[in-house]
Amino acid sequence: MDMKIVFPGGKRVDALFDDFTVKTDQSAAHGGDASAPEPFAMFLVSLGTCAGIYVLSFCQHRDLSTEGISLSMSSEVDPDTKLTGTVKITINVPDAFPQKYHNALIRSAEQCAVKKHIAVALPEFKVDVISE
Repeated sequence: MDMKIVFPGGKRVDALFDDFTVKTDQSAAHGGDASAPEPFAMFLVSLGTCAGIYVLSFCQHRDLSTEGISLSMSSEVDPDTKLTGTVKITINVPDAFPQKYHNALIRSAEQCAVKKHIAVALPEFKVDVISE
């Protein structure tokens, strides 16, 4: 995937790809206008929504209603490294949701491609500067 990152003003940084613009900003505490989520929040959002699409697909493939299903996600920062140490995702289902699918829902959420790229693929990052 190719994208262009642009600076529309203030502390805002936008990503342009395909026909989309994903906007980010910094909180007021970090000098921004808080007009959009901070970039790191978008990283966490990608984890939660990715797990969500796998849960949604699991239910859709089995004609299970998704009414009343939601995911809750929280993260904890390691006090020593100041980096995210734990990300916890909880799948909330209504009482009527069949118990026999609970573990399968967990397994489907764990298939999240974003999680796999972080946990397994360990992508290499390269940063260059070019003059145009």
